Amino acid sequence: MKRFWVKLSKPFIHLHHYKYWLVAGFFLILMSFFDENNFVKRIENEQEIHRLQDQIDTYNQTIQRNLEQINELKTSNANLEKFARETYGMKRANEDVYIIKEK
Repeated sequence: MKRFWVKLSKPFIHLHHYKYWLVAGFFLILMSFFDENNFVKRIENEQEIHRLQDQIDTYNQTIQRNLEQINELKTSNANLEKFARETYGMKRANEDVYIIKEK
């Protein structure tokens, strides 16, 4: 009976020597694929960060253009009148405005 047990446990003796490596490998696999912050989620979060950073840059450019336009409208009445005519289609009392839209 003892001989049988020795033959059966021989493969496990080799695993016993590498127990720290096995635990480290198991921990690495566990953290890489099954953890809440695994590699797949990290990559998705990085992509989301880049997408949001692009949106922030776009919004900052829009804000800068709007601030320049506001400053331009505050400095001159001619610019304010031009903006009102082009944007809102306003006109003076004695004139006709024709809007031509291109297709």
